[in-house]
Amino acid sequence: MRRWLFGDQLGPHFLDEPQQTVLMVESRGVFERRAFHRQKAHLTLSAMRHRAAELGDRVLYLKTRTYREALRLAGEPVDVCAPTTLRARRLVDALDDVTVLPPRGYVTSHEDFVSWADARRGTLRMEDYYRHARHRHDVLMEPDGSPAGGKWNLDADNRNPPPRGVTRLNVPPPPEIVEDEIDAEVRADLDRWAAEGVEFTGVDGPRLFPATRAEALARLRHFVTDRLPLFGPYEDAMLSGDPFMAHSLLSSSFNLGLLDPVEAIDLAEQAYRVDAVPLAGAEGFIRQLIGWRDYVWHLYWYFDAGYRSVNELHARNRLPDWFANLDADAVDARCLSDVLSGVRDRGYVHHIPRLMVLGNYALQRGWRPAAMVDWFHRNFVDGFEWVMVANVVGMSQYADLGKITTKPYAAGGNYINRMSDYCSGCRYDPRTRLGENACPFTAGYWTFLHRTRERLSGNVRMMRSLQQLESIHDLDQIIAQEQDRGSRAP
Repeated sequence: MRRWLFGDQLGPHFLDEPQQTVLMVESRGVFERRAFHRQKAHLTLSAMRHRAAELGDRVLYLKTRTYREALRLAGEPVDVCAPTTLRARRLVDALDDVTVLPPRGYVTSHEDFVSWADARRGTLRMEDYYRHARHRHDVLMEPDGSPAGGKWNLDADNRNPPPRGVTRLNVPPPPEIVEDEIDAEVRADLDRWAAEGVEFTGVDGPRLFPATRAEALARLRHFVTDRLPLFGPYEDAMLSGDPFMAHSLLSSSFNLGLLDPVEAIDLAEQAYRVDAVPLAGAEGFIRQLIGWRDYVWHLYWYFDAGYRSVNELHARNRLPDWFANLDADAVDARCLSDVLSGVRDRGYVHHIPRLMVLGNYALQRGWRPAAMVDWFHRNFVDGFEWVMVANVVGMSQYADLGKITTKPYAAGGNYINRMSDYCSGCRYDPRTRLGENACPFTAGYWTFLHRTRERLSGNVRMMRSLQQLESIHDLDQIIAQEQDRGSRAP
């Protein structure tokens, strides 16, 4: 039977036979429904067309407006690995002559996760799931059943600020991406679509991320050999002159299905076992895959469809135009301007700028969580709905009041000052919360606590901050200042 491959099912692990025939559908309607980042659209289409070229005459590649139209043109039964969104899952379930197979590209099965989650009785902490998955799949484990190195989590070793006085980490750059005629064809088609009224966000640019399995494997091997040794210590650090730091730059490759996370986990563990990388680095990378990535995938399906709209902190403000339109030049705050320009120019910043700059600012201002889910989904090359729902609703915006995290990821300017070089030369002072030089993150932090104090009053981990709130003598002035700032760019 012909295998239907969605655009995020591009690796060999989505096929069962060496010569299996394939259906691929390039749906223009997907890009007409919402404005995706131009580089995200390019990467996705380039990856699909490169995969089709690899498959040769085994693939039926259809360019249609809708998937239903393509299935009618195909005119034969197909099977498909379960797609990654609720909308697509409902579509394939409703189509005649389509057999839906279990999902692939994740480490733990849906049944195993449900069994674990049901036994937790509502307390679904990633750390608990991570330990379960390590045991279940024998990853970084010793023969006696203990974790490698005697600790499950070495996160405490992975929180170093950037080295003082440097603008870049001393790591070699990843293998260069060389565009080809397929990329040129994609760029021309996207230019034509834009002229015909299809809207995009961000700016066009050279392709920065793998569109083929060969490119992704080269990046993976390079990361484990040359970048993973420094990944751990500076995993949470930011440098304005080094947007990639020692990160793997592989999230889009995993999410497009070019790489199977199991092969990356095995490679990182092997490097640790032969003393090529420190345990803290290998464990930190593996935790992102077998822990967080699998965890948010399963939560997307475990929670009901209404989770995407959860808003327990009653954050109802709309995204301001400067943020929605990626207008980094309108922003004076150095950290926010630089990070927003990274989204505009690359469709990518690593996880700490996402969480502690973009997400933190939105949380403090009470922007609607569902709008933030959509914004991250559309504007990041690795952004898919299943990725962003739990990451944004549960983690970044704390809109579920702690279903998956123990406290809001809210912080003032001092955190950014400690973990980056952004505050040097910024017009705002991270130690100042009132006045012309008041850091919008520092002032915003106390305004956020004031606005949400009743909803957070039962959170033990927020007790100290809420007590400090009561002792701030100029709180009324800070609140008035932030209300006056409103939706203006800081």
